Amino acid sequence: MKYKVKVTVLDKKLYPELQQQYCANPASGACPCYNVGDEFVFYRDDERDDFWHMGLNTLVKTNGNPDTVAGGPKMPFCSEAWDSVSRYIYTGLQGGSIMKGWMKNENEMITCCSDGTRPVIFKIERVDYE
Repeated sequence: MKYKVKVTVLDKKLYPELQQQYCANPASGACPCYNVGDEFVFYRDDERDDFWHMGLNTLVKTNGNPDTVAGGPKMPFCSEAWDSVSRYIYTGLQGGSIMKGWMKNENEMITCCSDGTRPVIFKIERVDYE
């Protein structure tokens, strides 16, 4: 059995009142690195090791410009997002249970980046294949 991991951007949130109160640029706006609906696929095998490249060039679907999406051909995942998703990606690439007992499907996890004024919500799923 082989394993790959699919990551999908489910949503982006924005808390302008927090940005106004705490950010150096109070009009920072929503996260510019991802778009709702972006999809990424991670492989870790003899040909590719997307994990150790922080998701560079894992983007498979976007409604934006791929060159400006983190995980596209020009930049790896944002460090705040990577810190939140990498442990689940690594576990899935090894064939492990991502979140047994918490999610309906143990091969899935919903998580978000740690940017408190503009978090991005990700769905992570281990995909088994031959």
